[in-house]
Amino acid sequence: MTKVIAFANQKGGVGKTTTCVNLATYLAAYGKKVLIIDLDPQGNATTGVGIDKTKDMQTFFDVIEGEAELSEIILPTQIRNLFIAPSSVDLAGAEVSLVQRDARERVLKLQLENIKANYDYIMIDCPPSLGLITVNALTATNSVIIPIQCEFYALEGLSQLMNTVKLIKQYYNPDIDIEGVILTMKDSRSNLVNQVAKEIKQFFGKKVYDTVIPRNVRLAEAPSHGLPIYLYDNKSTGGIAYNELAREFLRRNKDSGALMDKRKLYKGDLDNE
Repeated sequence: MTKVIAFANQKGGVGKTTTCVNLATYLAAYGKKVLIIDLDPQGNATTGVGIDKTKDMQTFFDVIEGEAELSEIILPTQIRNLFIAPSSVDLAGAEVSLVQRDARERVLKLQLENIKANYDYIMIDCPPSLGLITVNALTATNSVIIPIQCEFYALEGLSQLMNTVKLIKQYYNPDIDIEGVILTMKDSRSNLVNQVAKEIKQFFGKKVYDTVIPRNVRLAEAPSHGLPIYLYDNKSTGGIAYNELAREFLRRNKDSGALMDKRKLYKGDLDNE
C-alpha cells in the first residue's frame, strides 16, 4: 500500500528539501519505487535530482491551473526507481489560483488518487510556509516528517505547524499523523547540540529518529551538481547518515525486507553501512 509523506517546517534552512531528496533516493536504492512532488516554488528538489528548471516543461503549477494532470508532469530522474513532479517559480503565484478553485484544499489529494498505486512512497516537499499549497499537501498525506535543525531556536514556530496539522486532522484529513522528527545539521563542535536534542525529544518523544544528520561539506555541495548525496559522495558522513536514516525509516514502517535488496543505481553502492 502506498504511503504519502509530507516534509514540512515553516522555518527555512533546516534541511527539509535535502532530507526529502536524499531519503527518497536511498529508498529507491533499496528497491522502492518513489515519487517526489516538489511543491516549493524555489524548486530545489527538482534541481536536486538533476532536472533543469530552465527547460520548457509542465510543473505542478499547470496542475493547479487545470492545464495538466499530475500524471502528465511526472518525470524520470537519473536514479532508477525515483521520479519527480517538478516545481518552478510560477508556483509562487499559485495561492491566488487555488483560492478560486472548488475544493481548493483537495486539489492534490484528488490528483493523487489516479497515480498512488504506481509507487511505494510518495514524498511531498512543502514550501516553508503554511499557505494553501501546504494545506493541500497535508490534506493529501498519510503523515508528516519534520526536519529540525540542531540549533538554539529549533522549536521556534513549530507550535504553529502542529496547530495546522491539528486543524487539518479535524477538518480535512482525520488519518494524518506525525511520521517522525529528524534532527539535521548537527555540528559536533557545538555544546548546544545535546541540549537541543534533549529538548526536542521531550517535545516529540519516540517520534524523533535515532539517526541524526550532520553538517557536511559534501552534503552541501551535492545540490549544486544536480545530484543527491548517494550519487555525489555516498561514502561521506552525510551519505552514510542518509543511508542509515533510510534503513531506520524502513524498519519503522515494517518494510525492512527491502534492506536485503541492495541495488546499484546510476553509480555508487550501499556498502557504507
